[in-house]
Amino acid sequence: MEWLYYLAFFLFGLCFGSFYNVVGMRVPKGESINKPGSHCFTCGHRLKWYELIPILSFIIQKGRCRECHTKLSYLYPFTELATAILFVVSYHSFGFTYELLIALILCSLLMLVIVSDLSYLIIPDSFIIIAAILIIIVRLIFEGITGALIAIGYGIISFGLMYLIMTLGNVLFKKESMGGGDVKLMFIVGLALDPFLAIVVIFLASIIALPVSFFLLLKNKEHVIPFGPFITLGLLIVFFTKLDIIDIFEKVLTFF
Repeated sequence: MEWLYYLAFFLFGLCFGSFYNVVGMRVPKGESINKPGSHCFTCGHRLKWYELIPILSFIIQKGRCRECHTKLSYLYPFTELATAILFVVSYHSFGFTYELLIALILCSLLMLVIVSDLSYLIIPDSFIIIAAILIIIVRLIFEGITGALIAIGYGIISFGLMYLIMTLGNVLFKKESMGGGDVKLMFIVGLALDPFLAIVVIFLASIIALPVSFFLLLKNKEHVIPFGPFITLGLLIVFFTKLDIIDIFEKVLTFF
């Protein structure tokens, strides 16, 4: 019976991943997410229902538009499959608890940030605001007013920490060192974790971004690196494994 839950979360993840592709591609451009319907961005072909089946449609069509045969971005199936896997991992990690709700919100935010930041180097405020409101509501319902206020306080501290880092970076490099969206993301980090783990997220995001940055710098002539996906990925890793990370840090401190 348990496998049915895993299957359900996987299928829901595929569907939501397909939706996040639409939202992540349209919202940064100020477009409606429902009008016009799904279509090819090159020729305007209106997609039929059988062209909207997550993963399968991409495979059957060999990654091309049925009308103009333009090659489609691999970001579409990646987002669908990644969302499905993350939804399953969330259920496996937390079961039917309130932490599962927060995990699903964070997974959704990660996918939206990946699509938007990689495509346009923009993280719309609406993504962060909606995620923040949902997490605060979850905290309020399950932890009460005190728990929600503490989470908001942690969010403000984490935001302030990242703002300080950005300011120092701007002074050091004498140019904009970080996008405003990256700083605002740290408020979400604080809502989900405490300030100590927020520092871990920044460190982990930097480590993950380092090798990827070298590759992107070779491809991106403007030398602009989207840091938002790395922050959100670091947040997810820490959120799923935070107890182990705390234990590791305690052991290291004890050793020294």
